Amino acid sequence: MSENEIRKQIAVACGKMWWLGWVAANDGNLSVKLNNNSFLVTPSGISKSDVTPENVIKIDASGNTCSDSEHKPSSEFKMHLRCYAERDDVNAVIHAHPPCATAFAVAGKPLDDYSIMETVLTIGSAPVAKYATPSTDEVGDSIAGLLQIHDALLLQNHGALTVGCDLKTAFHRMETLEHSAKIVINANILGGAKEIARPDIEELCSLRARYGITGRHPGYKKYS
Repeated sequence: MSENEIRKQIAVACGKMWWLGWVAANDGNLSVKLNNNSFLVTPSGISKSDVTPENVIKIDASGNTCSDSEHKPSSEFKMHLRCYAERDDVNAVIHAHPPCATAFAVAGKPLDDYSIMETVLTIGSAPVAKYATPSTDEVGDSIAGLLQIHDALLLQNHGALTVGCDLKTAFHRMETLEHSAKIVINANILGGAKEIARPDIEELCSLRARYGITGRHPGYKKYS
């Protein structure tokens, strides 16, 4: 895929994030890795509804802007670069504030309820990374260890983060994370979710290759 095509893909994903209510005002950011020293990242201070292929910014591995632009790269570019540094298989990163998943992050509660088949298959559990000041190296330090195991994370009092081999995969994981959070909240209102038995969880995990599902799949805390 050419750089121009990826820029268009980023703009479309940003519009979907805004339309789905995962971000408000100028919240959220996403990026795509072009090569080991070249990345495309959303601009700072612009609503995701206003992101265009032209105002997406290219940066290098040090965060330096690679071309003239009236905009600055997202203030969270350090977090994105840390994701790429930690995992060679990651080529796209999305950070957003989807309301239900963020509610778990604000409450300090991981999404590790293994009651939804699709979630078991695709992202497994989503732990809560410890509190870190946005736009600082603290964020990268808080997620580094968790990234080795998880493709979806909750950021304490902040939001959610997903990674993928491409932007589509990272986007689908964020979508699954938020959808799962909605279901778990409603299940708890109804008296609590009925978890899937461990043998059935293991069988579901064994089907991942058949469905072409890639990425990290964490072990299950309650059964470890």
